[in-house]
Amino acid sequence: FRIMAGKVKWVTDIEKSVLINNFEKRGWIQVAENEDWNFYWMSVQTIRNVFSVEAGYRLSDDQIVNHFPNHYELTRKDLMVKNIKRYRKELEKEGSPLAEKDENGKYIYLDFVPVTFMLPADYNLFVEEFRKNPSSTWIMKPCGKAQGKGIFLINKLSQIKKWSRDSKTSSFVSQSSKEAYVISLYINNPLLIGGKKFDLRLYVLVSTYRPLRCYMYKLGFCRFCTVKYTPSTSELDNMFVHLTNVAIQKHGDDYNHIHGGKWTVSNLRLYLESTRGKEVTNKLFDEIHWIIVQSLKAVAPVMNNDKHCFECYGYDIIIDDKLKPWLIEVNASPSLTSSTANDRILKYNLINDTLNIAVPNGEIPDCKWNKSPPKEVLGNYEVLYDEEMAQSDGTERDLRSRPGQSTGVKGSRARDSGKPVLTTWK
Repeated sequence: FRIMAGKVKWVTDIEKSVLINNFEKRGWIQVAENEDWNFYWMSVQTIRNVFSVEAGYRLSDDQIVNHFPNHYELTRKDLMVKNIKRYRKELEKEGSPLAEKDENGKYIYLDFVPVTFMLPADYNLFVEEFRKNPSSTWIMKPCGKAQGKGIFLINKLSQIKKWSRDSKTSSFVSQSSKEAYVISLYINNPLLIGGKKFDLRLYVLVSTYRPLRCYMYKLGFCRFCTVKYTPSTSELDNMFVHLTNVAIQKHGDDYNHIHGGKWTVSNLRLYLESTRGKEVTNKLFDEIHWIIVQSLKAVAPVMNNDKHCFECYGYDIIIDDKLKPWLIEVNASPSLTSSTANDRILKYNLINDTLNIAVPNGEIPDCKWNKSPPKEVLGNYEVLYDEEMAQSDGTERDLRSRPGQSTGVKGSRARDSGKPVLTTWK
Protein backbone atom coordinates (compact mmCIF):
# COMPACT_ATOMS: atom_id res chain seq x y z
CA PHE A 1 0.00 0.00 0.00
CA ARG A 2 1.30 3.45 -0.83
CA ILE A 3 -0.22 6.88 -0.47
CA MET A 4 -0.40 8.84 -3.71
CA ALA A 5 2.19 11.63 -3.51
CA GLY A 6 1.39 12.04 0.19
CA LYS A 7 -1.94 13.60 -0.74
CA VAL A 8 -4.19 11.36 1.33
CA LYS A 9 -5.58 13.49 4.14
CA TRP A 10 -6.26 11.64 7.39
CA VAL A 11 -8.84 13.60 9.35
CA THR A 12 -7.69 12.33 12.75
CA ASP A 13 -5.14 9.91 14.15
CA ILE A 14 -7.99 7.62 15.22
CA GLU A 15 -9.31 7.41 11.69
CA LYS A 16 -5.80 6.74 10.42
CA SER A 17 -5.19 3.97 12.96
CA VAL A 18 -8.50 2.23 12.21
CA LEU A 19 -7.78 2.29 8.48
CA ILE A 20 -4.15 1.22 8.86
CA ASN A 21 -5.21 -1.70 11.10
CA ASN A 22 -7.55 -2.87 8.37
CA PHE A 23 -4.89 -2.47 5.69
CA GLU A 24 -2.39 -4.45 7.78
CA LYS A 25 -4.94 -7.20 8.28
CA ARG A 26 -5.02 -7.67 4.51
CA GLY A 27 -1.24 -7.60 4.20
CA TRP A 28 -1.45 -4.36 2.22
CA ILE A 29 1.01 -2.46 4.39
CA GLN A 30 3.58 -5.21 3.95
CA VAL A 31 3.61 -4.65 0.19
CA ALA A 32 4.52 -0.99 0.60
CA GLU A 33 7.53 -1.39 -1.69
CA ASN A 34 5.47 -3.06 -4.39
CA GLU A 35 4.00 -0.30 -6.55
CA ASP A 36 2.13 -2.62 -8.89
CA TRP A 37 -1.23 -1.80 -7.33
CA ASN A 38 -2.77 0.76 -5.04
CA PHE A 39 -5.83 1.26 -2.89
CA TYR A 40 -6.39 4.94 -2.11
CA TRP A 41 -8.44 6.21 0.81
CA MET A 42 -8.74 9.87 -0.08
CA SER A 43 -10.41 13.07 1.07
CA VAL A 44 -13.06 14.55 -1.20
CA GLN A 45 -10.72 17.41 -2.14
CA THR A 46 -8.02 14.97 -3.22
CA ILE A 47 -10.56 13.16 -5.40
CA ARG A 48 -11.37 16.45 -7.13
CA ASN A 49 -7.68 16.96 -7.82
CA VAL A 50 -7.22 13.41 -9.12
CA PHE A 51 -10.13 13.66 -11.55
CA SER A 52 -9.62 17.27 -12.63
CA VAL A 53 -8.66 17.83 -16.27
CA GLU A 54 -5.69 19.98 -15.27
CA ALA A 55 -4.15 17.39 -12.94
CA GLY A 56 -3.63 14.86 -15.69
CA TYR A 57 -3.81 11.83 -13.34
CA ARG A 58 -4.90 8.57 -14.96
CA LEU A 59 -5.83 5.63 -12.77
CA SER A 60 -4.80 2.18 -13.90
CA ASP A 61 -6.95 -0.95 -13.62
CA ASP A 62 -5.42 -1.90 -10.27
CA GLN A 63 -6.18 1.43 -8.60
CA ILE A 64 -9.37 1.92 -6.58
CA VAL A 65 -10.56 5.13 -4.85
CA ASN A 66 -13.25 5.72 -2.24
CA HIS A 67 -15.30 8.52 -3.88
CA PHE A 68 -17.02 9.09 -7.20
CA PRO A 69 -15.63 12.13 -9.07
CA ASN A 70 -18.81 14.21 -8.71
CA HIS A 71 -20.10 12.72 -5.46
CA TYR A 72 -21.25 16.23 -4.52
CA GLU A 73 -24.34 15.79 -6.74
CA LEU A 74 -25.73 13.86 -3.76
CA THR A 75 -23.70 15.16 -0.83
CA ARG A 76 -23.92 18.91 -1.37
CA LYS A 77 -27.18 20.03 0.23
CA ASP A 78 -28.41 22.24 -2.61
CA LEU A 79 -27.51 19.76 -5.36
CA MET A 80 -29.18 16.87 -3.56
CA VAL A 81 -32.48 18.80 -3.42
CA LYS A 82 -32.08 19.99 -7.03
CA ASN A 83 -31.53 16.42 -8.28
CA ILE A 84 -34.46 15.03 -6.31
CA LYS A 85 -36.74 17.78 -7.70
CA ARG A 86 -35.56 16.97 -11.23
CA TYR A 87 -36.16 13.27 -10.62
CA ARG A 88 -39.74 13.98 -9.51
CA LYS A 89 -40.44 16.06 -12.62
CA GLU A 90 -39.02 13.38 -14.92
CA LEU A 91 -41.24 10.74 -13.33
CA GLU A 92 -44.22 13.09 -13.69
CA LYS A 93 -43.51 13.53 -17.40
CA GLU A 94 -43.34 9.76 -17.79
CA GLY A 95 -46.74 9.48 -16.11
CA SER A 96 -45.24 7.31 -13.38
CA PRO A 97 -47.64 6.38 -10.53
CA LEU A 98 -44.71 7.10 -8.21
CA ALA A 99 -45.10 10.84 -8.97
CA GLU A 100 -48.78 10.84 -7.97
CA LYS A 101 -49.99 13.91 -6.06
CA ASP A 102 -52.86 14.50 -3.64
CA GLU A 103 -55.65 17.08 -4.02
CA ASN A 104 -53.34 19.80 -2.63
CA GLY A 105 -50.67 19.12 -5.25
CA LYS A 106 -48.37 17.38 -2.75
CA TYR A 107 -46.41 14.29 -3.75
CA ILE A 108 -47.87 11.21 -2.08
CA TYR A 109 -44.80 8.97 -2.35
CA LEU A 110 -41.93 11.34 -3.18
CA ASP A 111 -42.48 13.76 -0.31
CA PHE A 112 -39.44 12.72 1.73
CA VAL A 113 -37.35 15.92 1.70
CA PRO A 114 -38.55 18.98 3.68
CA VAL A 115 -39.63 21.99 1.56
CA THR A 116 -36.31 23.62 0.63
CA PHE A 117 -35.10 26.75 -1.18
CA MET A 118 -31.64 27.97 -2.20
CA LEU A 119 -30.59 31.41 -0.95
CA PRO A 120 -30.04 33.97 -2.23
CA ALA A 121 -31.28 32.62 -5.61
CA ASP A 122 -34.76 31.56 -4.43
CA TYR A 123 -35.34 34.39 -1.96
CA ASN A 124 -38.62 35.57 -3.54
CA LEU A 125 -39.99 32.04 -3.76
CA PHE A 126 -39.10 31.47 -0.12
CA VAL A 127 -40.84 34.69 0.98
CA GLU A 128 -43.97 33.60 -0.88
CA GLU A 129 -43.93 30.22 0.89
CA PHE A 130 -43.12 31.76 4.28
CA ARG A 131 -46.11 34.11 4.10
CA LYS A 132 -48.47 31.16 3.63
CA ASN A 133 -47.57 30.09 7.16
CA PRO A 134 -45.86 32.97 9.01
CA SER A 135 -45.67 31.02 12.28
CA SER A 136 -43.40 28.34 10.75
CA THR A 137 -39.78 27.74 11.71
CA TRP A 138 -37.05 27.28 9.09
CA ILE A 139 -33.49 26.00 9.31
CA MET A 140 -30.59 27.64 7.43
CA LYS A 141 -27.58 25.55 6.40
CA PRO A 142 -24.49 26.51 4.38
CA CYS A 143 -24.37 24.28 1.28
CA GLY A 144 -20.77 23.16 1.59
CA LYS A 145 -20.17 22.71 5.32
CA ALA A 146 -20.57 19.80 7.74
CA GLN A 147 -20.65 19.01 11.48
CA GLY A 148 -23.37 21.58 12.17
CA LYS A 149 -21.17 24.54 11.22
CA GLY A 150 -23.02 27.72 10.24
CA ILE A 151 -26.51 26.32 10.95
CA PHE A 152 -29.20 28.45 12.57
CA LEU A 153 -33.00 28.57 12.89
CA ILE A 154 -35.27 31.45 11.94
CA ASN A 155 -38.95 32.32 12.32
CA LYS A 156 -38.93 35.91 10.97
CA LEU A 157 -38.01 37.27 7.53
CA SER A 158 -36.02 40.05 9.18
CA GLN A 159 -33.53 37.40 10.37
CA ILE A 160 -32.33 36.73 6.83
CA LYS A 161 -32.08 40.27 5.47
CA LYS A 162 -28.55 39.42 4.42
CA TRP A 163 -30.01 37.28 1.62
CA SER A 164 -32.70 39.79 0.56
CA ARG A 165 -32.62 42.84 -1.69
CA ASP A 166 -29.82 45.34 -1.30
CA SER A 167 -31.65 48.41 0.08
CA LYS A 168 -29.33 50.90 -1.63
CA THR A 169 -29.50 49.55 -5.16
CA SER A 170 -32.89 47.84 -4.88
CA SER A 171 -31.41 44.88 -6.69
CA PHE A 172 -30.37 41.40 -5.62
CA VAL A 173 -27.01 41.15 -3.94
CA SER A 174 -24.60 39.29 -6.19
CA GLN A 175 -24.76 35.57 -5.46
CA SER A 176 -21.01 35.29 -5.64
CA SER A 177 -20.64 37.76 -2.76
CA LYS A 178 -22.85 35.68 -0.47
CA GLU A 179 -22.22 32.15 0.74
CA ALA A 180 -24.86 29.82 -0.71
CA TYR A 181 -27.32 28.47 1.84
CA VAL A 182 -30.29 26.15 1.76
CA ILE A 183 -33.31 27.02 3.87
CA SER A 184 -35.64 24.15 4.76
CA LEU A 185 -38.88 23.89 6.66
CA TYR A 186 -37.87 22.74 10.13
CA ILE A 187 -39.34 19.41 11.27
CA ASN A 188 -40.81 20.82 14.49
CA ASN A 189 -42.62 17.61 15.50
CA PRO A 190 -39.70 15.14 15.72
CA LEU A 191 -40.19 11.77 17.35
CA LEU A 192 -38.83 12.15 20.89
CA ILE A 193 -37.36 9.48 23.14
CA GLY A 194 -36.89 10.54 26.74
CA GLY A 195 -38.07 13.97 25.63
CA LYS A 196 -35.02 14.40 23.39
CA LYS A 197 -34.69 14.84 19.65
CA PHE A 198 -32.54 12.40 17.68
CA ASP A 199 -31.67 11.49 14.11
CA LEU A 200 -30.39 8.36 12.40
CA ARG A 201 -26.94 7.97 10.91
CA LEU A 202 -27.08 5.14 8.38
CA TYR A 203 -24.24 3.92 6.18
CA VAL A 204 -24.89 3.06 2.54
CA LEU A 205 -22.24 1.65 0.22
CA VAL A 206 -22.57 2.19 -3.55
CA SER A 207 -20.29 0.04 -5.67
CA THR A 208 -21.70 1.22 -9.02
CA TYR A 209 -24.37 3.66 -10.22
CA ARG A 210 -25.00 2.17 -13.65
CA PRO A 211 -26.30 -0.39 -12.99
CA LEU A 212 -27.14 0.81 -9.47
CA ARG A 213 -25.92 -1.54 -6.77
CA CYS A 214 -26.04 -0.45 -3.14
CA TYR A 215 -25.73 -1.99 0.30
CA MET A 216 -27.19 -0.98 3.67
CA TYR A 217 -25.04 -1.32 6.79
CA LYS A 218 -26.99 -2.96 9.61
CA LEU A 219 -25.07 -1.26 12.41
CA GLY A 220 -26.22 2.34 12.12
CA PHE A 221 -27.02 4.44 15.17
CA CYS A 222 -29.20 7.22 16.58
CA ARG A 223 -27.61 10.51 17.72
CA PHE A 224 -29.40 12.24 20.57
CA CYS A 225 -29.45 15.85 21.67
CA THR A 226 -28.30 16.44 25.25
CA VAL A 227 -31.11 18.87 26.13
CA LYS A 228 -34.83 18.05 26.04
CA TYR A 229 -36.66 19.27 22.96
CA THR A 230 -39.03 22.22 22.98
CA PRO A 231 -40.56 23.97 19.96
CA SER A 232 -40.54 27.21 21.97
CA THR A 233 -39.27 30.17 19.92
CA SER A 234 -37.22 31.26 22.93
CA GLU A 235 -34.97 28.22 22.40
CA LEU A 236 -34.33 28.66 18.67
CA ASP A 237 -30.73 29.65 19.35
CA ASN A 238 -30.01 26.67 21.60
CA MET A 239 -28.29 24.19 19.28
CA PHE A 240 -28.11 21.58 22.07
CA VAL A 241 -31.90 21.31 21.68
CA HIS A 242 -32.05 21.22 17.88
CA LEU A 243 -28.85 19.83 16.31
CA THR A 244 -27.88 16.18 16.83
CA ASN A 245 -24.34 16.50 15.41
CA VAL A 246 -21.80 15.03 17.84
CA ALA A 247 -19.45 17.91 16.91
CA ILE A 248 -22.03 20.21 18.55
CA GLN A 249 -23.37 18.02 21.38
CA LYS A 250 -19.96 17.02 22.78
CA HIS A 251 -19.52 20.60 24.02
CA GLY A 252 -22.73 20.46 26.08
CA ASP A 253 -22.68 20.19 29.88
CA ASP A 254 -24.87 17.08 29.78
CA TYR A 255 -22.87 15.18 27.16
CA ASN A 256 -22.12 11.61 28.28
CA HIS A 257 -18.65 10.50 27.18
CA ILE A 258 -19.39 6.82 27.88
CA HIS A 259 -22.31 6.29 25.49
CA GLY A 260 -21.80 9.51 23.52
CA GLY A 261 -25.54 10.14 23.29
CA LYS A 262 -25.84 7.26 20.83
CA TRP A 263 -28.19 4.33 20.48
CA THR A 264 -27.92 1.45 18.04
CA VAL A 265 -30.52 1.12 15.30
CA SER A 266 -31.40 -2.32 16.68
CA ASN A 267 -32.24 -0.69 20.04
CA LEU A 268 -34.42 1.86 18.27
CA ARG A 269 -36.21 -0.92 16.44
CA LEU A 270 -36.85 -2.79 19.71
CA TYR A 271 -38.13 0.40 21.35
CA LEU A 272 -40.51 1.16 18.48
CA GLU A 273 -41.75 -2.42 18.26
CA SER A 274 -42.59 -2.36 21.96
CA THR A 275 -44.24 1.08 21.92
CA ARG A 276 -45.78 1.30 18.44
CA GLY A 277 -45.97 -2.31 17.26
CA LYS A 278 -43.98 -4.51 14.91
CA GLU A 279 -45.99 -3.83 11.75
CA VAL A 280 -45.67 -0.04 12.05
CA THR A 281 -41.94 -0.38 12.80
CA ASN A 282 -41.36 -2.61 9.75
CA LYS A 283 -43.22 -0.10 7.59
CA LEU A 284 -41.02 2.75 8.90
CA PHE A 285 -37.79 0.92 8.07
CA ASP A 286 -39.14 -0.12 4.67
CA GLU A 287 -39.82 3.56 3.95
CA ILE A 288 -36.34 4.59 5.12
CA HIS A 289 -34.78 2.05 2.74
CA TRP A 290 -37.09 3.19 -0.04
CA ILE A 291 -36.07 6.86 0.48
CA ILE A 292 -32.40 5.91 0.22
CA VAL A 293 -32.88 3.97 -3.02
CA GLN A 294 -34.93 6.80 -4.57
CA SER A 295 -32.29 9.39 -3.63
CA LEU A 296 -29.61 7.26 -5.31
CA LYS A 297 -31.79 6.79 -8.40
CA ALA A 298 -32.27 10.57 -8.50
CA VAL A 299 -28.53 11.20 -8.90
CA ALA A 300 -27.58 8.07 -10.88
CA PRO A 301 -28.11 9.67 -14.33
CA VAL A 302 -25.79 12.61 -13.56
CA MET A 303 -23.18 10.70 -11.56
CA ASN A 304 -19.82 10.06 -13.21
CA ASN A 305 -19.85 6.30 -12.78
CA ASP A 306 -16.09 5.79 -12.92
CA LYS A 307 -15.15 2.11 -12.74
CA HIS A 308 -12.34 2.83 -10.24
CA CYS A 309 -14.75 4.22 -7.64
CA PHE A 310 -16.96 3.15 -4.78
CA GLU A 311 -18.47 5.25 -2.01
CA CYS A 312 -19.68 4.82 1.56
CA TYR A 313 -22.27 7.53 2.32
CA GLY A 314 -23.53 8.67 5.71
CA TYR A 315 -27.29 9.23 5.48
CA ASP A 316 -28.99 11.48 8.06
CA ILE A 317 -32.68 10.67 8.58
CA ILE A 318 -35.14 12.30 11.00
CA ILE A 319 -38.36 10.57 12.04
CA ASP A 320 -41.34 12.74 12.99
CA ASP A 321 -43.95 11.91 15.65
CA LYS A 322 -46.18 10.35 12.98
CA LEU A 323 -43.34 7.93 12.18
CA LYS A 324 -42.70 9.52 8.80
CA PRO A 325 -38.98 9.50 7.87
CA TRP A 326 -37.38 12.59 6.28
CA LEU A 327 -34.08 12.69 4.38
CA ILE A 328 -32.07 15.58 5.84
CA GLU A 329 -28.71 15.22 4.10
CA VAL A 330 -26.12 12.76 2.79
CA ASN A 331 -22.47 12.93 3.84
CA ALA A 332 -19.60 12.09 1.49
CA SER A 333 -17.12 11.56 4.31
CA PRO A 334 -19.04 10.29 7.35
CA SER A 335 -16.82 10.55 10.39
CA LEU A 336 -14.71 7.49 11.14
CA THR A 337 -13.57 9.05 14.40
CA SER A 338 -14.73 7.10 17.45
CA SER A 339 -16.08 9.02 20.44
CA THR A 340 -16.80 5.87 22.50
CA ALA A 341 -15.59 2.26 22.75
CA ASN A 342 -18.71 0.99 20.93
CA ASP A 343 -18.14 3.62 18.27
CA ARG A 344 -14.65 2.36 17.60
CA ILE A 345 -15.84 -1.24 17.23
CA LEU A 346 -18.63 -0.16 14.87
CA LYS A 347 -16.38 1.94 12.67
CA TYR A 348 -13.62 -0.64 12.58
CA ASN A 349 -16.18 -3.18 11.36
CA LEU A 350 -17.63 -0.64 8.92
CA ILE A 351 -14.24 -0.09 7.29
CA ASN A 352 -13.48 -3.80 7.34
CA ASP A 353 -16.77 -4.75 5.65
CA THR A 354 -16.52 -1.87 3.17
CA LEU A 355 -13.05 -2.95 2.06
CA ASN A 356 -14.19 -6.57 1.76
CA ILE A 357 -16.81 -5.49 -0.77
CA ALA A 358 -14.62 -2.92 -2.56
CA VAL A 359 -11.68 -5.34 -2.78
CA PRO A 360 -12.99 -8.90 -2.19
CA ASN A 361 -10.68 -11.24 -0.27
CA GLY A 362 -8.09 -8.47 0.03
CA GLU A 363 -6.74 -9.43 -3.37
CA ILE A 364 -5.10 -7.12 -5.88
CA PRO A 365 -7.81 -4.63 -6.91
CA ASP A 366 -9.23 -4.84 -10.40
CA CYS A 367 -11.69 -2.19 -11.48
CA LYS A 368 -12.93 -4.49 -14.27
CA TRP A 369 -14.49 -7.07 -11.94
CA ASN A 370 -18.29 -7.18 -11.97
CA LYS A 371 -18.57 -5.60 -8.49
CA SER A 372 -20.98 -8.25 -7.28
CA PRO A 373 -19.16 -9.87 -4.33
CA PRO A 374 -20.15 -13.25 -2.91
CA LYS A 375 -22.67 -13.16 -0.06
CA GLU A 376 -20.13 -14.46 2.47
CA VAL A 377 -17.96 -11.32 2.26
CA LEU A 378 -20.80 -8.83 2.96
CA GLY A 379 -20.31 -8.92 6.74
CA ASN A 380 -22.78 -6.49 8.29
CA TYR A 381 -23.86 -5.16 4.90
CA GLU A 382 -26.96 -6.41 3.14
CA VAL A 383 -27.95 -5.80 -0.46
CA LEU A 384 -30.35 -2.87 -0.52
CA TYR A 385 -30.89 -2.66 -4.27
CA ASP A 386 -29.41 -4.45 -7.26
CA GLU A 387 -30.71 -2.95 -10.49
CA GLU A 388 -29.10 -5.58 -12.70
CA MET A 389 -30.60 -8.47 -10.76
CA ALA A 390 -33.99 -6.76 -10.64
CA GLN A 391 -34.01 -6.30 -14.40
CA SER A 392 -32.75 -9.80 -15.19
CA ASP A 393 -35.44 -11.27 -12.93
CA GLY A 394 -38.05 -9.15 -14.68
CA THR A 395 -39.13 -7.84 -11.29
CA GLU A 396 -38.25 -4.14 -11.57
CA ARG A 397 -41.38 -2.71 -9.99
CA ASP A 398 -40.22 0.28 -8.03
CA LEU A 399 -42.29 2.66 -10.19
CA ARG A 400 -45.48 0.69 -9.81
CA SER A 401 -46.03 0.11 -6.11
CA ARG A 402 -46.35 1.99 -2.88
CA PRO A 403 -43.60 2.68 -0.35
CA GLY A 404 -43.84 0.57 2.77
CA GLN A 405 -44.85 -2.52 0.79
CA SER A 406 -41.43 -3.58 -0.38
CA THR A 407 -40.08 -7.06 -0.81
CA GLY A 408 -37.41 -6.02 1.66
CA VAL A 409 -33.75 -6.94 1.48
CA LYS A 410 -32.22 -10.17 0.39
CA GLY A 411 -32.67 -12.87 2.97
CA SER A 412 -35.53 -11.07 4.72
CA ARG A 413 -38.88 -12.81 4.86
CA ALA A 414 -42.14 -11.93 3.21
CA ARG A 415 -44.49 -10.95 5.99
CA ASP A 416 -47.21 -13.50 5.27
CA SER A 417 -45.62 -16.35 3.35
CA GLY A 418 -42.56 -16.78 5.57
CA LYS A 419 -40.48 -17.42 2.44
CA PRO A 420 -37.20 -15.63 1.66
CA VAL A 421 -37.51 -12.94 -1.00
CA LEU A 422 -35.00 -11.30 -3.34
CA THR A 423 -33.88 -7.70 -3.31
CA THR A 424 -35.88 -6.28 -6.16
CA TRP A 425 -37.22 -3.17 -4.49
CA LYS A 426 -40.88 -2.52 -5.10
